[in-house]
Amino acid sequence: MDHDVYDGDVFDGDVYDGGEVSGVYNGMAATRLVGVAWQKSRHSNSQGSCVEFARLPGGEVAVRNSRFPDGPALVYTRAEIEAMLLGAKDGEFDHLIAG
Repeated sequence: MDHDVYDGDVFDGDVYDGGEVSGVYNGMAATRLVGVAWQKSRHSNSQGSCVEFARLPGGEVAVRNSRFPDGPALVYTRAEIEAMLLGAKDGEFDHLIAG
């Protein structure tokens, strides 16, 4: 299997199981991140149309679509998430939801 792994190594088939993180890569099944705590915004609607975030033990953040919790998880560095959150707070992405 030839995936990009977050830590730069080739995916070896291991997953996060509450101990060490190994083989975490962008696009992996979110269900393989066992034991992480997924969180969504309190602004999420009752249909679950929201993204969910989970902090990984190494400080990375996994993101998944709450409507498809068994789907892929994207893994970002803390710096990437920080830049996105600061941009959102500054209104840089408001045009994406404007009517």
